Amino acid sequence: MYQQTERTTAKRERGRMSYERATAHAILDEAYHCALGFTVDGEPRVLPTLHVRVGETVYVHGSTGSRPLLAARGDAGLRVCLTVTQLDGLVLARSQFHHSVNYRSVVAHGVARLVTSEEEKRTALDALIDKVGRGRSAQTRPPTRRELAETAMLAIPLHEVSVKARAGGVLEEAEDLDLPYWAGVVPLRLVPGVPEPDTGVTAPVPHYLRPPRSPWLTPEPMHGDHVILEPLDMAHVDELFAATRDPEVWRHLTHAQPADRDGMAELVAGALHAHHTGERVPWVQRDAATGEVIGTTSYYEVNEAKRSLGIGHTFLSRRCWRTGVNTEAKLLLLTRAFEELGAVRVVWHTDSRNERSRAAIERLGARREGVLKMHRLRPDGAWYDSVQYAMTVDEWPAAHIRLREKLRAPATVG
Repeated sequence: MYQQTERTTAKRERGRMSYERATAHAILDEAYHCALGFTVDGEPRVLPTLHVRVGETVYVHGSTGSRPLLAARGDAGLRVCLTVTQLDGLVLARSQFHHSVNYRSVVAHGVARLVTSEEEKRTALDALIDKVGRGRSAQTRPPTRRELAETAMLAIPLHEVSVKARAGGVLEEAEDLDLPYWAGVVPLRLVPGVPEPDTGVTAPVPHYLRPPRSPWLTPEPMHGDHVILEPLDMAHVDELFAATRDPEVWRHLTHAQPADRDGMAELVAGALHAHHTGERVPWVQRDAATGEVIGTTSYYEVNEAKRSLGIGHTFLSRRCWRTGVNTEAKLLLLTRAFEELGAVRVVWHTDSRNERSRAAIERLGARREGVLKMHRLRPDGAWYDSVQYAMTVDEWPAAHIRLREKLRAPATVG
């Protein structure tokens, strides 16, 4: 518990105040940026900047030439007020007067000192980088001595700290409750988008930049004797484009064949966006023997509540057709669906004219359920009918045995 002082004691709405250390730490750790208030030559300044908490100290990043850093060089340090606010919702009342916001905020008063120890500065910078993603500092080049000299850090001890927060719904005058206006809360939250790699990056997106998801929406890596499934990434674009340049690969797909590398990048970016929004769970397929990228496949129509999903959005290098790759990939996906996720139903959809795809799905042990008229669009804008197949958890044990036997057979399989 932080000790209350004259500066941290609220003059109004005291019920929203808190001095709990754990609450203050949580807000400081969640926020990426802060506002640093100070005075220079009698003039007020508020500087938006980055911060990180290490124990009971907040470190603020800056340039060696910035005003607060210059002002903090003296023995007396620099008196500052640091604020962090997380906006959680817009509160819309029937009256204008009672509109508000839900929020969590921290205000810390103190004297900032300039960090002069190289060891402390490196520790603070590592903590700031790791705040972006746990373990990031170990996967980046550390600063050189010149870069370290050009970087300044302020250290602010957490002594005078207060937390203020509002949560909940609309507070309204009784006489306004019958007014014919909408009232309620619009939640707000900061959500990371799909990571966009810089030009020339071939490394996959690191795990700490992948948001935590339900296992149903997580493309866990899977390994077989013929194929390896790993999370699809923009780093796979070039290999995917090279592996699937045969027009026959694309003949019955809902996507036109990419004309160039940029076209494939657009297709992969679309799959990753669909994963971000929960519409798909995409994997890239690798040849287990050579390590080459040979195609992609996905879960789609994932419904965790109803314990069902689809398998599709599959395209595969033509050289891998009629080999064990497709059979084993589907075996891995089905095993995960039924035995790890607890699915009770898996479906497939394919163009009614695609005889090769229909035969491959039937060899998996799926049962034809019917035809969905005008179900999907071809790349030329025409509609096509989809044949729907399904496999239930009751049918899975027998299908599992058949698929294992197919993979053990010396003849090629589809």
